[in-house]
Order: sequence, then C-alpha cells, then structure tokens
Amino acid sequence: MSVTVRIPTTLRPLSGGNSTVSVEGTTLGEVLANLEAAHPGFKDRLFDDNGGLRRFVNLFVADDDVRYLQGLETPVPAGETVSIIPAVAGG
Repeated sequence: MSVTVRIPTTLRPLSGGNSTVSVEGTTLGEVLANLEAAHPGFKDRLFDDNGGLRRFVNLFVADDDVRYLQGLETPVPAGETVSIIPAVAGG
C-alpha cells in the first residue's frame, strides 16, 4: 500500500530534494523502513541508538502525533500521508 511521506526542508537532501516521496507500508515502522531503503540516511536522522524515535523529531499519520497513538506500530492506511516534523526550539 503506497503512502506519501512529507519531507521537511532540512532532510530533503536525503530524498533528492523532493518535498514528498511515495513508499509502501501498512504501519509507520514499515513506512520508515521502506523510506530508508529507498533513500538511505533517514534512519540515522529519525532513530536513536536504541531504535526508538528521536525526541526532537515528530511524526504524524494524517494529523495525529504517533506518540499518542501506537508509535511505530501505528497503522498507515493506503493513500494516507505521514509527515516528518522536526522540533523547533529557541529563545
């Protein structure tokens, strides 16, 4: 099942400059694994050394933050959008 992944500007060099890419997957974990397979480098930017999502990266399936859903096991229906949103900090 194909889904669209929205890529933030800071990560677009990994996707060949594309703001969106299409990958297969039925869960967020599968989508991210296939994103890494198609565009190497995302794993290092999205996951910590223990295989968990980095704290400063927010992932949304549709408009829902996966931290409040099922994390990497969150279902991703065909045709849905996954958004990668880097956290913004400042003072």
